Amino acid sequence: MEYLSFAWKNRRFLAFGLLLTFFSFFGQSYFIAVFNTDIRAAFSLSHGEFGLAYAVATVSSAMCLIWIGKVIDRTRLKHFALCVCCGLIASCVLMAAAPVFPVLLFALFALRLTGQGLMVHTSVTSIGRHFTAERGRAVSIISMGGPSGQAVMALAAVALSSWLYWRQVWLVMAAVSALVLIPAVAWLLADHQDEHLGRKTRAQEASASGPRGVWGRREVLGDLRFYLIMPVSLAPSFIATGFFFHMGHLVEAKGWTLAFFTGAYTLYTLFSISLTLLTGPVVDRVGAVRILPWHLAPLCLGLVALAVSDHWSAALLYMCLTGVTVGVRITIGGAIWAEIYGVENLGAIRSLATSFMVVSTALSPVVFGWLIDFDVSVESLALMCLAYGVGSSVLSGASLKMRR
Repeated sequence: MEYLSFAWKNRRFLAFGLLLTFFSFFGQSYFIAVFNTDIRAAFSLSHGEFGLAYAVATVSSAMCLIWIGKVIDRTRLKHFALCVCCGLIASCVLMAAAPVFPVLLFALFALRLTGQGLMVHTSVTSIGRHFTAERGRAVSIISMGGPSGQAVMALAAVALSSWLYWRQVWLVMAAVSALVLIPAVAWLLADHQDEHLGRKTRAQEASASGPRGVWGRREVLGDLRFYLIMPVSLAPSFIATGFFFHMGHLVEAKGWTLAFFTGAYTLYTLFSISLTLLTGPVVDRVGAVRILPWHLAPLCLGLVALAVSDHWSAALLYMCLTGVTVGVRITIGGAIWAEIYGVENLGAIRSLATSFMVVSTALSPVVFGWLIDFDVSVESLALMCLAYGVGSSVLSGASLKMRR
């Protein structure tokens, strides 16, 4: 009942955050991966070549995100959000119309910047700044948009691709987004007050778990805890993106079908949303920092299933357990930087952390693609990722014991 009461009381602002995280699907790896085979065929690219192009576009978008992301700290949220939405729609149209490889590369860059980068950044930063005592609940609610988009839109893209050319699918999606996203954002933020503009929150910042005063980007980059926390923060996106991006090879190697594997997104979404909601109140009680070292355990078990079995149940187990980790990660990821470094420069700090995440999602497709080109098995890939998950969890645990 507390959840429902809180959601109803803040329904318009939470709906705004939920909407943006949902429509970030355009720039997410799983959605682009649906068109992997068609894009490679259209531009005569190998697995590794497409992975490299995707990595270049993603790393470039991450670098831009570092600078563009901090603009939200000094701009009206409504204006910033509408600009991001318009950029995302234009990127979809460019993807549909790309005639040659350089244009495709720029379209991928624009999709990654506006979709995975700025849509999520705008949503989580605004929510994280607006709420304090109930930040965990708020983040868990808006974060449901991510897995919901993954489940619904991946299947929708597969269905549309069965009777439309892949470029036409992108145009249809762009048109629907323009009709829904722009009016909805304008209405939901019509009465929103940007309370952070012109106001200093140094009293809150002084109580944050850092040195006295305000944490800025320079201070964060000089804090060892940031570098110990980043590997475990990046692990879910790196590992899940790698396997989702090369799902065509995964299902072929395991003897599954693409329709079956994309259909398993339903389980992934169910577990992700459930754990996102369950984690919110826990974060409000114990804090995101204490949960962080343990949240990779389900994903590690899912990787064990991929490594030891070709049975169809291994795919379901992997998707369910990955959904658990991603659900927990979504909630703690929206709260952890505010807990550690405060909220006054949250946009700048989150854009820095998000840029690292975007880079990780850029590296995993190309790394996985090269390993696949060199005939590394899916089972070996799963074991490598398992080692990374365990090691990064240990590092994050060490960060909790450091003096703040």
